[in-house]
Amino acid sequence: MAETGLRELKKARTRRHIAETAARLFAERGYEKVAVSEIARAAEVAEQTLYNYFPTKEQLVTDREQQIQDRLSELIRSRPDGTSPAAAIRDFVLLTVSEIDGRPSETARGNLGYLAAISPAVNRLALETTDRLAAALAASIGDTSSIAPELARLDGLALAGVFRIIISESGSRTHDGQTPTEIVAALYPQIENILTELDRWQTRVAD
Repeated sequence: MAETGLRELKKARTRRHIAETAARLFAERGYEKVAVSEIARAAEVAEQTLYNYFPTKEQLVTDREQQIQDRLSELIRSRPDGTSPAAAIRDFVLLTVSEIDGRPSETARGNLGYLAAISPAVNRLALETTDRLAAALAASIGDTSSIAPELARLDGLALAGVFRIIISESGSRTHDGQTPTEIVAALYPQIENILTELDRWQTRVAD
């Protein structure tokens, strides 16, 4: 068991190292101008090893997508009776915003938000990510409440839209030269307000 845990820890560290290396190179030269082979060399891993963790170049930009989707779905599915989906994910979403301030400065322009602000190809990836998140959240809401399917879908779109705002706002503010601290100071109260309003709306729907 200890050996299995150590192996999983090593894999997680390797994955994170590859993703951070990709973000640094994307920040320096732009998404389109960096080849997967260059990322592998810079990360000092075999190209096949990189593909084992990230089967496509796109996944190097959206590397946290599945983790976030799984966590949000879990929070919604395990929420107590009477708790709205927005309230269930509130703390996690606000923590995600706060963590922007902890990103290394050398990779700030290599993250999804900034790359989406300057690259049509990455912006398409961000929109696709939001669509997948909306579908997953709608399914979680529909499975754990008695509201009509179309309202569950609307709820999913609304909650995924919160992440779309985080991505686009953090990216455009980085593009405008704001520091991570300044971005969090401006974005946190906005997201807090949106979640409060969504909680009120979803609570009325539940009634």
